[in-house]
Amino acid sequence: MRGLYCQLAESNEDVKFVFQDKEPLPLVHDHDVKMQVKVCALTPVNTKLLMELKVQKDFWPIGREIAGIVTEVGPKVSFFKPNDEVVGILPLDCTESGLSSAAVLVHEHSLVTKPENVSWVEAAGTIRDGLCAYMALHTHSHVSAGTTVLVMDGASPLGTIIIQLAHHRGARIITTVSNNEDKKYLEGLRPTIARVINLSNTKVDLVDSCLEETGGLGVNIVVDCGVQLYSKEDEAAAKQHLPHKHDILSLLAVAGHWVTAEENLQLMNPEHRCLDILKDVMEKLSRGTFRPQLDEPIPIYEATVAMEMVQKNQVRKKQVVQL
Repeated sequence: MRGLYCQLAESNEDVKFVFQDKEPLPLVHDHDVKMQVKVCALTPVNTKLLMELKVQKDFWPIGREIAGIVTEVGPKVSFFKPNDEVVGILPLDCTESGLSSAAVLVHEHSLVTKPENVSWVEAAGTIRDGLCAYMALHTHSHVSAGTTVLVMDGASPLGTIIIQLAHHRGARIITTVSNNEDKKYLEGLRPTIARVINLSNTKVDLVDSCLEETGGLGVNIVVDCGVQLYSKEDEAAAKQHLPHKHDILSLLAVAGHWVTAEENLQLMNPEHRCLDILKDVMEKLSRGTFRPQLDEPIPIYEATVAMEMVQKNQVRKKQVVQL
């Protein structure tokens, strides 16, 4: 059977997505779970991380956020049995492509049970963003009732989940957008967002808007989607629409937390408690706390084109492939 893989160039920056034949699965051992994937969500490949890990492979498997049905379990598996519906994230060192009609082999600690009232598409499309939202608001910062949180690019799939989790914790939300369509979407969310700042309006200043909304005190938590580290002339074109690091520092309150997507500044994500977080993500999805930004499911034969668009950041909603 064939799976989707990323073909890495010599620089690891230019990538190509191709379907390749998969190696036959090994026997199911100990804590292994064999599952038939029903839905797989698409996420950009972090080529910088692959360079840091000195990946020597010619092809890197695509499709880590998966949902499907258990078909076989190892003798030491205690959480699952055949026919259970599960969802999870394949580990970074997994050699299996989750985007394949063939079964995959996963350690049981990488999976959680999918609630009955949650669809396959919702489960796979929310699991990673839910984990990232928890890391941002509970590991790298400590959101609580009454705190003010600035979420940059709040209409993105991840931004939407962060806003919903922060609201659930009783926080007050300020967010940014880059067009009127996203502004209208966010203004329609409930609970109501305190302020939506449209950065496409050249008369609007991010720092002034945040300080005005907080009475000059600043925000307690900032979750960005990237920042400019240098002067605009020295930054790549893809970063020139992002706020400068000095702007972020200027709008932070005393003892505020800044959670950044910038690799050069961010702390490493801890792996402990990951399983508990994934379980809670599914619970909140089941209860309607999380309402993800999902596009219509796409068939597997369109996966290559869809992944190219995801890698180039040309889509606004989460892309999910139905197998």
